Amino acid sequence: MLMEADLDDMPAAARQAEALGYARLLTTETKANPFLPLVLAAEHTERIELGTCIAMAFTRSPLHLAHLGHDLQRYSRGRFVLGLGSQVKAHVERRYSCTWSHPAERMRDVILAVRAIWRAWNDGEELDYRGPFYRHSLMTPFFSPPPCLFGPPPVFLAAVGERMTAVAGEVADGVMLHALASPRYIQERAVPALEQGLRAAGRTRDDVEVYCPVLVVTGDTQDELETARDAVRRQLAFYASTPTYRGVLDLHGWAGLQDELNALARQDSWAEMGALIDDDVLDAFSVSAPPEELATRIRDRYGSTVDRVALYAPYSPAASPWERALEGFTVSDRR
Repeated sequence: MLMEADLDDMPAAARQAEALGYARLLTTETKANPFLPLVLAAEHTERIELGTCIAMAFTRSPLHLAHLGHDLQRYSRGRFVLGLGSQVKAHVERRYSCTWSHPAERMRDVILAVRAIWRAWNDGEELDYRGPFYRHSLMTPFFSPPPCLFGPPPVFLAAVGERMTAVAGEVADGVMLHALASPRYIQERAVPALEQGLRAAGRTRDDVEVYCPVLVVTGDTQDELETARDAVRRQLAFYASTPTYRGVLDLHGWAGLQDELNALARQDSWAEMGALIDDDVLDAFSVSAPPEELATRIRDRYGSTVDRVALYAPYSPAASPWERALEGFTVSDRR
């Protein structure tokens, strides 16, 4: 289950997600910090896994990320997943006033640095990490937390481009694909890049989990379906307006759509953008089905390449459709 981080809503939302049978509850970093609500989620649940999807890596030092991951892994009793992403240059530099450069190489360095810090805390290894972007060589007992009895949390990496996907294959426990990743893009671009990274690190496909948020259009009435379609069109338009995701649209022959959407975004014409997402684009990047049929449709489209999915609905239907949708997934693949 993927949701915006919200402190007030988190206890009830986490309890409901666990009761419905979701395997993992993930918070986004959009309007709020994604880590704080997970403390409440851990307090009010017992079984469901908890994670970030995503937390921005380049706006925090590896030490910050290491502390957050270590503390949440301990407090959740081994249920935390540290999901990291790069964001795009404009947001890192202009919204956060942080450094952007060499995103794939910097991300590899972040993850390796975080893991070196965890080894110092959990295994007593001397901290002497020296990477191309980050250096960590001081960790005295006064500043070292006790080892986590549950070990370090898994690290997942959000990836859109092929270089970042290859990095996930090299150093991450899981790769978080983007909602704009169509089944065709996953098959033709993402999987080969992931396999390249795995080979470079001497790893196998079993060493990494492939996760994908799937935009879904569902509901019980015509009004609910129209509301869902409009919301998904707007979400797709927002994503597709970003130049970083142009390669996905290029693969489908929709580069011109990216130009139109980007131009409207630069004019702050957000309300007009959804109308440019026609049915072909909607069908390529989302699954439309009644609640009872969502599991079958998603499994047919993603089952051979994706290990886990999240039902991504940028609208607010009642709990009932999701309860019925989840009945179609087995316990092992509910997300």
